[in-house]
Amino acid sequence: MALVIRLSRGGAKKRPFYRIVAADSRSPRDGRYIEKLGTYNPLLAKDSGDRVSIVEDRVKHWLAEGAKPSDRVATLLAGFGIGEAPKRNNPNRAKPGKKALERIEEQKQKEEAKKAAEEEAKAEAAAAAAAPAEEVPAEDAPAEEAAAEEEKA
Repeated sequence: MALVIRLSRGGAKKRPFYRIVAADSRSPRDGRYIEKLGTYNPLLAKDSGDRVSIVEDRVKHWLAEGAKPSDRVATLLAGFGIGEAPKRNNPNRAKPGKKALERIEEQKQKEEAKKAAEEEAKAEAAAAAAAPAEEVPAEDAPAEEAAAEEEKA
């Protein structure tokens, strides 16, 4: 029989309340347990004294018997100075998801297109400023041609 110290869920829908229990690892989460060792109410503030309550001597007894605490219970017990909290490492936790990556890529493409348009507009403005001011507009060109023809005749 493998002993575990774990949480057993109680409370109403969307209002969790947990018992810290010593149980056989084969029994269901909310099923039969050997002994109730404390309570955990995640809805209370973290600095509240009623958030976690345990019977320390019974927890130490079950740990001496070979009971393994679950990750969450080990973290809670570490707050009381019993055992150590497990060291966790999830390097993928902070990475954005697929949709976020797609949005970031779209944003980059929009910014690049905007920069290219601005550079093109600057180049056109520079070309217009460098062009000679004596260019004849398209409407005035036929009148000059007609005046030149009249002089030849």
